[in-house]
Amino acid sequence: MNQHRPDLHSLAAAYALDALEPAEREDFAAHLSHCEDCRTEVAEFEATAARLAGAAAQDPPPALKQRTMAAVEGVRQLPPRVPETGAAPRTTRALKRKAVPLALAASVAAAVSFAGLAAWQYQESRDARQQAQQAEQQLDAVSTVLAAPDARTVHGRATNGALTTVVSSDRQNRAVFTAAGLPAPAEGRTYQLWLDRDGTMRPAGFIHSDGTVPLDGDPAGAGAVGLTLEPVGGSPQPTTTPLLLLALPA
Repeated sequence: MNQHRPDLHSLAAAYALDALEPAEREDFAAHLSHCEDCRTEVAEFEATAARLAGAAAQDPPPALKQRTMAAVEGVRQLPPRVPETGAAPRTTRALKRKAVPLALAASVAAAVSFAGLAAWQYQESRDARQQAQQAEQQLDAVSTVLAAPDARTVHGRATNGALTTVVSSDRQNRAVFTAAGLPAPAEGRTYQLWLDRDGTMRPAGFIHSDGTVPLDGDPAGAGAVGLTLEPVGGSPQPTTTPLLLLALPA
């Protein structure tokens, strides 16, 4: 960490990510026993890190088994093998002749069904890999800022009651935004983040629910972080009154 002894209150994020040196961790652990604000902040950062890490793990989609079973059930079975007897040899031979095209049709149907299933599985797998990669990249970006030696933290409350935190690092030239208690937006709306530079609001990404996200853009020179409700897809400029305009530390 930093050569200068940091303010213990500023070490919550690094403590949650186990990024402190042993001596600093020991000091901060002792500090936690009598600082409720830091205990709350550590719990929030630990929960956020767990959610981000969990997002990188992808379980098989629940519909996979249903689709597989549906494909199997849709394949016609071959007729039972009937031993030849002298009673109805023509009927038996006729059944065999009919069984050949039925078997071919069943094979074609199975091939088509499983080819479609394989294509769907491939697409699902590719999408899952992309989501996992994005989650890992986001976790790396957030962790880098939270564990930065010069990380600075500010807290605020949005007008809709959500508790917010911004952690910024000049050395990393990045900032992350955390929200807790964020109400679900109305249909067709989304929460958009902004960086305020001398009164000019620049888009800085989105946050869709409680959690932590890295802010898009360069926070250097920004005086505040804003939060507004915008149409899905976002806006080039805020179209509503900011729910939050949180000043960044100088």
